[in-house]
Amino acid sequence: MQCATIPHERISVHFTVWLIEEDSPVAPVLDRHLRLALAQINPSVGDLAGNTARIIRAITEAAAQSVQLLCLPEMALTGYPPEDLLLRAGFIRDTRHALADVIAATAAIPHMTVITGFVERAEDLYNAAAIIHAGQLVGTYHKHFLPNYGVFDENRYFAAGQEAPIYTISGVRVGVNICEDIWYPTGPATDQGYAGAEVLANISASPFHRGKRVGRERMLATRAADTGSFVAYVNLVGGQDELVFDGGSFIFDARGDLVARSPSFVEDMLIADLDIEGVFQQRLHDPRLRQARLDVEDQVRFYAVSPAPSGDAGPVAPRPASIALPQSDAEEVYAALVLGTRDYVVKNGFSHVVLGLSGGIDSALTAAIAVDALGAEAVHGVLMPSDYSSQGSLDDARELAANLGIATFELPIQSPVDAFMATLAGPLAEVPFGITQENVQSRTRGVLLMALSNAFGWLVLTTGNKSEMAVGYATLYGDMAGGFAVLKDVWKTLVYQLAVARNDRAGRPLIPVNTIEKPPSAELRPDQRDTDSLPPYDVLDPILAAYVEDDLGQSAIVARGYSPDVVQRVLRLVDRSEYKRRQSAPGVKVTLRAFGRDRRLPLTSGYHDWSA
Repeated sequence: MQCATIPHERISVHFTVWLIEEDSPVAPVLDRHLRLALAQINPSVGDLAGNTARIIRAITEAAAQSVQLLCLPEMALTGYPPEDLLLRAGFIRDTRHALADVIAATAAIPHMTVITGFVERAEDLYNAAAIIHAGQLVGTYHKHFLPNYGVFDENRYFAAGQEAPIYTISGVRVGVNICEDIWYPTGPATDQGYAGAEVLANISASPFHRGKRVGRERMLATRAADTGSFVAYVNLVGGQDELVFDGGSFIFDARGDLVARSPSFVEDMLIADLDIEGVFQQRLHDPRLRQARLDVEDQVRFYAVSPAPSGDAGPVAPRPASIALPQSDAEEVYAALVLGTRDYVVKNGFSHVVLGLSGGIDSALTAAIAVDALGAEAVHGVLMPSDYSSQGSLDDARELAANLGIATFELPIQSPVDAFMATLAGPLAEVPFGITQENVQSRTRGVLLMALSNAFGWLVLTTGNKSEMAVGYATLYGDMAGGFAVLKDVWKTLVYQLAVARNDRAGRPLIPVNTIEKPPSAELRPDQRDTDSLPPYDVLDPILAAYVEDDLGQSAIVARGYSPDVVQRVLRLVDRSEYKRRQSAPGVKVTLRAFGRDRRLPLTSGYHDWSA
């Protein structure tokens, strides 16, 4: 037994860390079962008190259900990713005290072990899992594979773990690992499975992007079948800045079959009774695992946490596990946008939002998402017509607001626009009507929205989409002005799909049919259409996806059948708009490669792949 003391100015927090190594990994008890719970919770980065309370509530709920092993997500205590908060000594100190509160909450629960993510300071800083039993910290696991790609930056903060222990919990051998550790076909999770772990408990903070759920489940089903182990995967849920975590926790059995799944994008506790003896039977049919065990068992240490229950202890009767149905692609993306918007607004202390309603598809979809996220009473729409606004667009905006049940203001902008242009009359005397005058209209609208934000404390939602942001078809300090960009990572073609899907779910045209069917237009000059400045979106979006998400150059994109002139023009627009994107509001990430956290290019660069 080792006792660790954590100093603090006037008090000391004592963690008793039990490192009782087993003489043998063999567990002779037959007919073994394990009641396992996966608690996908929605923590907030840095809210140590709030996160601790969520964890303790999960512990209390699981204990009341006779759970023997409760798993909570990666860094559940701190929220993920805490970024440079990890460089603050006070944050690490306070995290330790929060962990002490979690440990204390288990003191009167001898039948249950808890695994939760936290940050451990030892000789270095580690992304860690705490194994807690009956008021004691009985072990810690340090994450091995530290992702340093896309949105991840873990090498900046953490040292890599080296050990892959197996803990005997309620008589069951459990391999604890963290997120990325199970994504590799060779790594700690595989070693634990080959060495005899019957359950691989993977605690994760895996952010959402389109298509990820299918790939994630396929990979972990393979890992379960390859190691002949149950794989229990628990994921964070909730929005954090531009990231959204989808939850979707699940359990695969030793054959790789799905036995339980939580719903996505909501907090949930998934409880299942696992037939551990079935693991032994499954392994008898795969003699390859015997050789694999010989290759790794000397590298894995076994620790005793709690013995198998005896007599009437533990679950009285098996309970059926639930398998939540997966959502469609459009449903997943829409749910991610709703959750990401809600958590960004609420976690940052806002209760109301405001946005401009133009009668167009982008503002309509943004408003619908905002209402689904926050409720109609918390959403305020502003109609800001100019001399170029069509009556049809105004009617569409009013119909949308009525359908959604949101309050609106109508603030015509022509008078302030005329005042701006009168002030600029001297310098612009020889300048024909063009982008300058168009942008004055957009910036006037931005001024009005920000004034309402200042007056009432409402967060301004911008309504631009990824296609527009990619090519710079947006006005700095105009329609880009605001605090959160709901559709920032949504291609225009997907905007239409989401609008149709939302109407289908409502069973009525919540978003007016005319808004969906009419040609898109900024309405900043007479008879304007987006196609005056851009290729049609069904042509533009695939070119943009190839360049922005796949990093293909001009020749490779042209080889896909697109006009060389169109491709060159689009790529030039993307590169020249980087300075605009650097000044844009944050928004929900829903694609594999979003602007900002994922795609990082220099503002000043002499290299371009769009030469003729």
